[in-house]
Amino acid sequence: MFQLGLQRWPGFARMRGLTLLELLITLTIFGFMLAIGLPNASNWLLANRARSASEFYAEGFSMARRQAIVHNTFSRISLTPNVNTGQMNWQVDLCFVAANSQCGAAEGGWSTATTAAANDPEGAAGFKSVLRLADAMPNSEVLLPSTVPEGSSQVYFTPMGWVDTRFAERLTRLVLTPASRFHGEVPTVALVVTLAGMASKCQPDAPATDTRACPP
Repeated sequence: MFQLGLQRWPGFARMRGLTLLELLITLTIFGFMLAIGLPNASNWLLANRARSASEFYAEGFSMARRQAIVHNTFSRISLTPNVNTGQMNWQVDLCFVAANSQCGAAEGGWSTATTAAANDPEGAAGFKSVLRLADAMPNSEVLLPSTVPEGSSQVYFTPMGWVDTRFAERLTRLVLTPASRFHGEVPTVALVVTLAGMASKCQPDAPATDTRACPP
């Protein structure tokens, strides 16, 4: 009686579970979709991270210039290799000129990540260097950084926010070149630091007539 009663419900006769063959076919299709989709998704994520990498460095250049103006003193940004990714960490330091402290490439007096600079008006509570690690950046096999001039790694700023040209080995351009497999998705990008202290983004391989091209 119970079975007869259930059979009166519309569509009951068509209700059944998956057979073993149907389950195997479903799993095969699902595995095939994963095999295709996961590498594509991984490449898409890497490409997005590579495209946003220039913003990581642009933030550092902007902060170094801004802190010089805000504190009315000298600042610098230093790029150092990140051993985990092959990218570059950056650090922004301040230096306050006084009779017993000068700001230069070799002299002391600069702030560190744990201590304020000598002669900082705020004393020990003054500005501490800001360090940003490139651990979350795509590795250098995806996006390779290089500097112009080759081997340069620092930019010094005056209290007005201009580049301090007395530091002759200053970095003028940072270039981020994608690996060959990302050339169609990620353009080569450069950050050019002007004498006014501004870091502008451009494309080194764009033709000179293109507004995105880098200055000569």
